[in-house]
Amino acid sequence: MTTTPSPTLRLLSWNVNGLRACLKKGFAETIRAEDPDVLCLQETRLGADQPPELDLPDLPHRTFHSADKPGYAGTALLARTAPLAVETDAAGAALAGEGRLLAAEFADHYVVTAYVPNSQDGLRRLDYRCGVWEPAVRSYLARLADHKPVLYGGDLNVAHREIDIARPANNRRSAGFTDEERAEMDRLLESGFLDSFRVFHPDEPGRYSWWSFRAKSRERNVGWRLDYFLVSADARERLVDAEILDTLHGSDHCPVRVEWRVA
Repeated sequence: MTTTPSPTLRLLSWNVNGLRACLKKGFAETIRAEDPDVLCLQETRLGADQPPELDLPDLPHRTFHSADKPGYAGTALLARTAPLAVETDAAGAALAGEGRLLAAEFADHYVVTAYVPNSQDGLRRLDYRCGVWEPAVRSYLARLADHKPVLYGGDLNVAHREIDIARPANNRRSAGFTDEERAEMDRLLESGFLDSFRVFHPDEPGRYSWWSFRAKSRERNVGWRLDYFLVSADARERLVDAEILDTLHGSDHCPVRVEWRVA
């Protein structure tokens, strides 16, 4: 007797560094070619503006969560199938106003996308990042995971390990590679999540998702891995694949992808 394999979902996450700008660089063509079931976007920078026409008819269910400040931050989630429910900034009031956290509930899992705050020059936002944002989001994800598996994707603004950054020695106290930020990622993984890319590529070096526009950093692959899909560890067997799509252009970040088996 043969059994029909469970269908898989393809999820894509991309920091577009301004959605309108990315649209002029082949955004829609790239997304149509990748054909995701769920698309998570960060740094949409729409503010109160109406979302632009995206020409993505296969992703009709759309939620845009923008910052109060025009042209700043913002997230979005597009899906082939309508979510059962959508929440924004549900991890706490201290996260509101910047459009950074968006969660969608589907039949057998949650998808949460985030644009995690950068600690900024001089690490002036490090205390907020590590003392407020990270504990609140970690607690929120744990609450969701009590009900069904969670896929947490986005620009998490941290290079977790030395292998995730081209020049670790030069960036010990740079935003995104401080001991404090890396320890927060440790805590999140220890709370019950897997770094999906490292499940399939545990020790592969030179794989990055962000490159500075300066000094031909992308051409020389002097980058950082800042973009992730974390998944509930107890649903490990549902992971099919995870990749960094580093040949795709349109932003200073590239998309990341995970494939997930429907239960």
